[in-house]
Amino acid sequence: MKSLTAAAAITLAGMATATTALAADGKGTYDDACASCHAKGVAGSPKVGDKEAWSERVDKDTDTLYKHAIEGFEGDDGVMPAKGGYSNLSDDEVRAAVDYMVEESR
Repeated sequence: MKSLTAAAAITLAGMATATTALAADGKGTYDDACASCHAKGVAGSPKVGDKEAWSERVDKDTDTLYKHAIEGFEGDDGVMPAKGGYSNLSDDEVRAAVDYMVEESR
């Protein structure tokens, strides 16, 4: 019975590592969820790669960007729905996507 428990622990550890790797895939999350708006500028969203549109956002602290992306935000330029309308995304996936978009837009 102990070997079964040890095998289960090893399997769970591997699954946790895989989940963490997936959560850290900002480009993948962007491609799957965020690009539908941020590639085209829908609802005032800044296009990824548009340095001018992102300059003010990039100057804010990262926690503010994360908060707006996770909880949603309505500003003068447009609306950001909570998690971009993808409630199934984890907060870590959203943070990784924000990091990706910021890096591509500096």
